[in-house]
Amino acid sequence: MTAAVPDVPDPLPSPDPLEAATQATRSLHGLSTELTARVPQLLEAMRSVGTGLELHSTLDRICETAAELADARYAAIGVVDDEGEGLSDFVTYGVPDDVVRRIGNRPDGHAGLLGALIREPETIRLADLTADPRAAGFPPGHPPMRTFLGVPIRVQGEIFGNLYLAEKNGGGAFNDYDVHMVRVLATEAGIAIGNARLYEAARQRERWIDGSVAVTTALLSGGDADDALTVVAEQARRLADAAAGIVLLPAEDGGLEVVAVSSPRASRTLGVVLGPESAVVERLMEGEAVFIADAAREPGIAHRLSAQYGPAMLLPLQSGGRVLGALATPRARGARPFTETERTLATQFASQAALALMMAEAQRDRERLAVYEDRDRIARDLHDLVIQRLFATGMMLESAQRRSVVPAVQEGVEKAVDELDVTIQEIRTAIFALQQGPAEAPSGLRTRVLREINMAAVPLGFKPAHRFTGAIDTTVGDLTGKNLIAALREALSNAFRHAEATRIEVAVDATVTLPDGTQGVRLTVADDGIGLPEGGRRSGLRNLARRAESLGGASWCGPGIGDHGGGTTVVWEAPL
Repeated sequence: MTAAVPDVPDPLPSPDPLEAATQATRSLHGLSTELTARVPQLLEAMRSVGTGLELHSTLDRICETAAELADARYAAIGVVDDEGEGLSDFVTYGVPDDVVRRIGNRPDGHAGLLGALIREPETIRLADLTADPRAAGFPPGHPPMRTFLGVPIRVQGEIFGNLYLAEKNGGGAFNDYDVHMVRVLATEAGIAIGNARLYEAARQRERWIDGSVAVTTALLSGGDADDALTVVAEQARRLADAAAGIVLLPAEDGGLEVVAVSSPRASRTLGVVLGPESAVVERLMEGEAVFIADAAREPGIAHRLSAQYGPAMLLPLQSGGRVLGALATPRARGARPFTETERTLATQFASQAALALMMAEAQRDRERLAVYEDRDRIARDLHDLVIQRLFATGMMLESAQRRSVVPAVQEGVEKAVDELDVTIQEIRTAIFALQQGPAEAPSGLRTRVLREINMAAVPLGFKPAHRFTGAIDTTVGDLTGKNLIAALREALSNAFRHAEATRIEVAVDATVTLPDGTQGVRLTVADDGIGLPEGGRRSGLRNLARRAESLGGASWCGPGIGDHGGGTTVVWEAPL
């Protein structure tokens, strides 16, 4: 049964709390002694609601204050979504946490009295809500409720949500005085919520700007490109309050490939390719942002990538009309959808990240060109100067050998000439490696490993020994192979720059069994250098570990191959 409500219009929103309080007390003047006596309580409630700027704590405080003001057992605020058709958030007071968990999903506002208040935002007061034809009943585990009072909350003239009160203490119904009090409180709540929303929006924009700065710094720092892309994924995940941050770049055979992931299950997602036939990929490559309500049910996304996710944003990484890839920020299943503000900020973040990617790519191109020019110069010098001198030295030694009559001298000179021939062959191999461009790089993993070893021989002054075990080229996957080469390059670079080694041994074994029982490949780079210094930098070793862990593997260091275990052995392993 619906109780009559006096014809008192909802107060208009006011930007000034003091003015709101003044208008409220004027409207209450002369109504009754009881109502006038409750004005101090109302003013205290308004003061309490107006403190603090964090939005969710403000909503909690409004619920608690409204319940105390109207002497209600339960209170709640339903926040209307951007479309104005349902609820995007639901804050409660008086319902124990275990009961909330038992009830399960929060109300969506599409039906029942909550839906009626969204469609017609007017005050509703009921002596028995279960008898109202608009009521849709309670879910299992919900506490019993009969008396009900619902009041809309307006923020700057727009409906923000509704304030609900239920079960007035003592068993009575909510009276006219409660209606007046809660309406005035709703006006003050609208002002407080407006301030909190402005503050939260400013803080949110500040966080996204800081995230964009962090991404730009990481991309332009000249560090490892994969690590920089991981920073993009990590920042996007944090800023969007998402379950994962995923960076996708164009795959060799078309479509988009996952190249960086920030999530607890990164190893399961890395390398997943969204085919070019996907409508989602087509839209992204055309520069269009894609917003998905439930990724698990989206046919255009690989099941392995989307199975555990719900709402998702997929944003093109585009700058200057060029699409470099995409950024995905999915939330867990059942999580709240992304707001319009979050979508706008995320799109701006993706554009900033794309610009930084283009600048970083241009910077790496300049650095790569300088390296190629330097390599060409070194190759020419090795061929025109070093090899010619070695040839001349070899001919001089052969002449001395023929003139010598001492057998021991002849034998020693012959060994020296043989060593010179080996050295000349190794230098020629190094020259060939230096003159190769990236497009000429052979595809076989074994050949790529040999190429890295030959390239390292030039700065090292000697050629590292190598050993292969198993079918390296046919069993090791492309993603693992690419990361293994990067790990080998890092290990050889560390040995050259820091180890002062005179001997290095490289081993690649594709027949190992990892601790979890899966088949894997193991790279071992051992030297006889000075070992790891105490307190020295470990960034390179951390890079190796991150690469291995992202694939489900591991990396560690141990004693070297020098006397008494001198030097360092770096081990890197990952699933095939």
